[in-house]
Amino acid sequence: MEFKEAMKIALQSLWANKLRSVLTLLGVVIGVASVIAVVTLVNGANVYVQTKFSSYGADVFTVSKMPAIITNSDDYQRFQKRKDILFPLYRYVAENCQRCVGIGAQQATTGKVVRGTQSITDTQIRGYTWQMPSLQNLNITEGRGFTEADEKHASPVAIIGTDVQDHLFAGVDPIGQELRVDGAPYTVIGISEKQGSTFGNSQDNWVGVPLTAYQRSYGTAKTVTIYVKAGAAGPRLQDVADEVRVLVRSARHDAPGAPDSFELDTNNTLVGFFSVITDSFGAVAGAIAMISLVVGGIVIMNIMLVSVTERTREIGIRKALGARPRDILLQFLIESGTMALVGGAIGVLGGILVAQIVTLVIGFPSTVALWSVLVGLLMATSTGVFFGVYPARKAAQLDPIVALRAD
Repeated sequence: MEFKEAMKIALQSLWANKLRSVLTLLGVVIGVASVIAVVTLVNGANVYVQTKFSSYGADVFTVSKMPAIITNSDDYQRFQKRKDILFPLYRYVAENCQRCVGIGAQQATTGKVVRGTQSITDTQIRGYTWQMPSLQNLNITEGRGFTEADEKHASPVAIIGTDVQDHLFAGVDPIGQELRVDGAPYTVIGISEKQGSTFGNSQDNWVGVPLTAYQRSYGTAKTVTIYVKAGAAGPRLQDVADEVRVLVRSARHDAPGAPDSFELDTNNTLVGFFSVITDSFGAVAGAIAMISLVVGGIVIMNIMLVSVTERTREIGIRKALGARPRDILLQFLIESGTMALVGGAIGVLGGILVAQIVTLVIGFPSTVALWSVLVGLLMATSTGVFFGVYPARKAAQLDPIVALRAD
């Protein structure tokens, strides 16, 4: 029997028993859809996180009071007891670091921004030293960024995100316009390019002001985060990080041999941690998908056994007309494999659809990986062929005379 003919018979069998086919393929569809949806979401999250964290540059690291990622409450309480990293420490590091290519500091809070009778709330208010926008690769699409003079004189100037522009300056050029940040007046000098959203949270609802102006409104006794640009990744980054660590430990009087009283994080640390989380999530979801595929394979085997019983006379006629056992074996293997492949194709479409719905509803990033589609289809087909071997062998071993006597 030709492969093309066997495929045709398999599809005709699926179409002739629509409800049974749907129920048969349900396990395979769920298993493949689970794999595709999880891989699509995990891949999207990894790509997004790598892009966002890498936007700081592979040669940028931070020094802060607390780590960027805290996994339990005990660690939070322990880190909370550390001394704050204050603005004078930033000045000390900036003046004494010999290898640093760039250095900046940032503070942030949440506040209300007003222009005339319009306002926007829950806006992130960022206090920046003049180099910070470049350290964070914030592209200023209109106007200008901060200057060293702005920082030195605590100039009342601001850079805004696109959400603030859309809400407060619709139809108006914001450059040169005034707005109030928690009551303090600032003149808009720049607009940042749109950054999109992270897991449904907009990254464009922010206002940046010189750190000295920020501290004039919110006080100086709050911790800052120091950003350092090493100039290159690898050994160069490690050398600069070691120099900064020595300077900060000295300034904070950390005892020799004692752990750091601060946190030094690189982008690789953050991306690596997130990758571990997503890989673990993917492994759990993959195990669930494999269980679904096994269940689906068992159902396919049972249905194929029923099919062999129903088509015993047909098998006898085929053998009487010269069909060899391997032809019968191949026919049933192709049928079971085709059934699973169809289920896999439906599962792929379903998985992508689920991932896209999640993206639309909650803003969770998703990226379809071609390899995951191919793996899903291969897993489905392999499941069908594996669990179709027993029914196919049973059909191939039927005695043609006994088979022809079947009702």
